[in-house]
Amino acid sequence: MTDPQLDALFAPLEENHGGNTEMVLERTPPHNFEAEAALLGAILNNNAAYERVSDILRPEHFADARHGRIFEACGKLIERGQLANPVTLSAFFRQDEHLAEIGGAQYLAELSNNLVSVINAGDYGKLVYDLYLRRELIEIGEDTVNEAYRYEIETDAANQIEKAEQKLFSLATAGAAESGFVAFGPALTKAYENIEHAYKNAGKVVGVTTGLRDIDRKLGGLHASDLLILAGRPSMGKTALAMNVAFNAAIASHQNRNTGAEAGDELKTGAVAVFSLEMAAEQLAGRLLSQAAEVSGDNMRRGDLNEDDFQRLVVATQELNTVPLYIDDTPALPVSTLRTRCRRLKRQHGLAMIVVDYLQLLAPPTNFRGDGRVQEVSEITRMLKAIAKELEVPVLALSQLSRAVEQREDKRPQLSDLRESGSIEQDADVVMFIYREQYYLERAEPAQRPEEATDKFGERYSQWQDRLNHVYNTAEVIIAKQRHGPVGNVRLFFDGNYTKFGDLDHIEEEYE
Repeated sequence: MTDPQLDALFAPLEENHGGNTEMVLERTPPHNFEAEAALLGAILNNNAAYERVSDILRPEHFADARHGRIFEACGKLIERGQLANPVTLSAFFRQDEHLAEIGGAQYLAELSNNLVSVINAGDYGKLVYDLYLRRELIEIGEDTVNEAYRYEIETDAANQIEKAEQKLFSLATAGAAESGFVAFGPALTKAYENIEHAYKNAGKVVGVTTGLRDIDRKLGGLHASDLLILAGRPSMGKTALAMNVAFNAAIASHQNRNTGAEAGDELKTGAVAVFSLEMAAEQLAGRLLSQAAEVSGDNMRRGDLNEDDFQRLVVATQELNTVPLYIDDTPALPVSTLRTRCRRLKRQHGLAMIVVDYLQLLAPPTNFRGDGRVQEVSEITRMLKAIAKELEVPVLALSQLSRAVEQREDKRPQLSDLRESGSIEQDADVVMFIYREQYYLERAEPAQRPEEATDKFGERYSQWQDRLNHVYNTAEVIIAKQRHGPVGNVRLFFDGNYTKFGDLDHIEEEYE
């Protein structure tokens, strides 16, 4: 663009601003000192006005820092049960040199002369808060631009985008958790609607289906806002069961989308998010493909496939390509980043449930300053529960068990076996353990003792064999805690070749 063209572009601006184009480019952050003064005047005249705004306003929300200090002082006096007015505050601010610059006690008296009703104070408070959010949004934008210009090897563009998005989400949800009291009437209406929905769907799963009949019967499906813990020792099948549940939920969601059933219900039609901190995404995809095609995972890895196996894999790949299952295999993922990515996924595709494999591998929030691993896990489980409530989806988190299980004769897990069990047990709505007796029996094959008679050994070996046959290809899910229902055990079918869980049809049920 030539100089004459530039002159023509800025000519109207120069006419309005005396030729000083810099005044146009420099914009003052949004603020309203009059609204802040009016709000403080309402509080000084009637301390009840403070109660209308104390849930949303903080001292740092005021554009004028002096107004923020006055608001903070009012809050301290009111919370101590004292009266906050120009007289009580004048002594409080006698040593404040910044307040002295604007008139000290005289300025407090001027503020109290602002005649604003208690009812209007709420509107002024919302205006002050809205302007604060706008200033923060401007600051985030400026920081994002500056960081994008600043090239650093340690921080790539993707990390900068994630940081900017985290800041935006934190700002958008600031104060969202402080919903305040809810009247019993609306809460009762919501509870009745849930009961009515369950009544109309009697015999069906109300929450997200696990795809496993007996677990769905015991839990009623996976319910929104619940944190479910699935724990077990290594090689028990935690990941396999969790992926089975996630896969079944995603398939059900895909079918509901295609049929139009429950179109307005995200729990029935949303995506399933899986955070795999231990296994790569392609490894999990391989497991699911093995289950769907019924081809041995070991044979898949070694390429030991016949033509029929390969064709089944091709068909299964085509069928599963559109299943709404999303896998994030970022290692050592901070739980705050997990929340950000789930919010994004819910906004873009809807969200039915979240699976975390496993919670001890999550990193605490970047600003967490706790002392020790127990406090870190406590913060992680607390945030997972908060994510479940905020996004209104079930969160299924896997957990390791301590080695204390191996020291007992009965290897069935207990709540006390959970690592950092206090926080996990407290925050979870449901705690389940996966236990496969076959795993332990196979490693306890009896050997004949030197002094043992052959017939005695044969009898002991036969008992071991009978027990092994009884539990072969089975697993037990122990529901040790359920906040909204009964506890108990559920037996499942487990096929190690395909790492696949299924319903176990008991002989007694076949003759009912």
